[in-house]
Amino acid sequence: MTGIYDSPDLYELACAYRDVPAEVDALERWYARHADPEGSSGPRSVLELAAGPAEHALEFARRGVPATALDLSPAMCAYAEQKASAAGLGLDVVRADMRDFKLAEPVALAVTMLNSACHLMTLDDLVAHLAAVSQAVAPGGLYIIELAHPADFLTLVPRTSSEWDSEVGAARVHVRWGGGDDVIDPVTQVTREHVQVTVRDAAGTRTLADVVPNRFWTGTEVAAAVRLAGGFTAVAGYGDFADGVSLSDREAWRMIIVLRRV
Repeated sequence: MTGIYDSPDLYELACAYRDVPAEVDALERWYARHADPEGSSGPRSVLELAAGPAEHALEFARRGVPATALDLSPAMCAYAEQKASAAGLGLDVVRADMRDFKLAEPVALAVTMLNSACHLMTLDDLVAHLAAVSQAVAPGGLYIIELAHPADFLTLVPRTSSEWDSEVGAARVHVRWGGGDDVIDPVTQVTREHVQVTVRDAAGTRTLADVVPNRFWTGTEVAAAVRLAGGFTAVAGYGDFADGVSLSDREAWRMIIVLRRV
């Protein structure tokens, strides 16, 4: 049986609740606010790490920004290439480990979305990742990381749901990602999350089940990794893709950290 990351179409349907254009609006807004020099009209090039179907990279490409998508999964890379070709968009796709890669030219903005940094299981992994990204971002450029909010793990009431429904065209999608009896290991901060995606459409019903390890990162751990890796300085933090929500607000549901390349 294949896993969720071997099934890009189901993964994309599972994440269909996201408003990708609005999130890219926020990324462009933060780039203009925090890149050096500030006030730029937008990034001249973008790298999406652990990109999966590369939805954010493709949205940048639609806006005329040269975009690169990097992922370790051959299936995800092939799917991203197919989507770009079908849409008539230019997209460079790189199959590589987010902890150890090199680009031919540095980019102005790198992003990791959807808490994909949860696949970095140890501090050494996170430090290696940040060191590699620092070499891929031009001086003054940004690296923006979207992580799960610590409140999901450290409070009695999580900020996000582990179960949701979406409608994509004629398809109805039900997702269960974690929750229930999936308990975080208090030593490693890793949860083996049970994932189930069910799609009902004209072709019938498809269900995929998988178990996905997920590492929870705190803000202080990320800050320590940034110092150890070098190359970046933290310049901002946001709890939502809408402005006005800080990391400490009760409404904050994500931990979005903005790093500037020194």
